[in-house]
Amino acid sequence: MPNASAHEISQLLRSWSEGDESALDALVPLVYDELHRLAHHYMRHEGHGHVLQTTAVIHEAFLRLTRSRPADWQDRTHFFGICARLMRQILVDFARGRRSQKRAGETVRLDLKEAQQPAVNQEVDLVALDDALTSLSRLDARKGRIVELRFFGGLSIEETAEALKVSPATVTRDWRLARAWLLKEMNDAR
Repeated sequence: MPNASAHEISQLLRSWSEGDESALDALVPLVYDELHRLAHHYMRHEGHGHVLQTTAVIHEAFLRLTRSRPADWQDRTHFFGICARLMRQILVDFARGRRSQKRAGETVRLDLKEAQQPAVNQEVDLVALDDALTSLSRLDARKGRIVELRFFGGLSIEETAEALKVSPATVTRDWRLARAWLLKEMNDAR
């Protein structure tokens, strides 16, 4: 992966927002490995024989990004947050499609754990997580956004705090409360 600073990525994002298509061409190789790492994180929890591949998730996210009007990118963190949301939508859409095809058959599963936090050993249904996260976001938008950035975006506590313009202590507290709320909500839904 080419070495690029957060500032360089942010500058390319701003240029792309202003309509410079060459900025997108320069941006892709700088962010691709990080996006691949994030997508791989989600996909490694898939069962054997799962047909959706890591590369397909990344490519679909880029297609959705380039089909829509360019966002007013703030910085690298904002970009990865949007990509996290897109990957979430892609994975949930795929899981819902599989669920409707199988009519209550096997669902796509992901592990709701954080490597640097105490592990939550329970695997969760991605569709159930999405439903619970949507409910949480209606009750507390910041907690919902924290889960999205941390779980789907792979952002650190510090990066999440920077993206949301709150303190790392606030992110840590909200992350802990949100995970507990989501697990309770998903258990109650079963």
